[in-house]
Amino acid sequence: MTVRSVIKFADWILGIDRSPGASGPIFELTCTTCDEGSQASEDKSDPELWALTHTGRKTDHRSFRATTTAFLRTVPAPGNPLHREQQDSTH
Repeated sequence: MTVRSVIKFADWILGIDRSPGASGPIFELTCTTCDEGSQASEDKSDPELWALTHTGRKTDHRSFRATTTAFLRTVPAPGNPLHREQQDSTH
């Protein structure tokens, strides 16, 4: 077992997770008239096609709520003692 020190007041960066195997954003649409929704998809055209088809079947259902789920990751910022360790592990 490895014991690591707690680093207080170190700077971190929060951003989109671009690590290998990370998922891209997930898109969904929900009809605000009836609450039916599209399947979640990494391709936003799938929920968009669902919305157009839904309106075609129910012509008075024309308003949708879009939900995009993005996956974030923290990484050590320059000046954080773990920053060098992070760089070493990616090279």
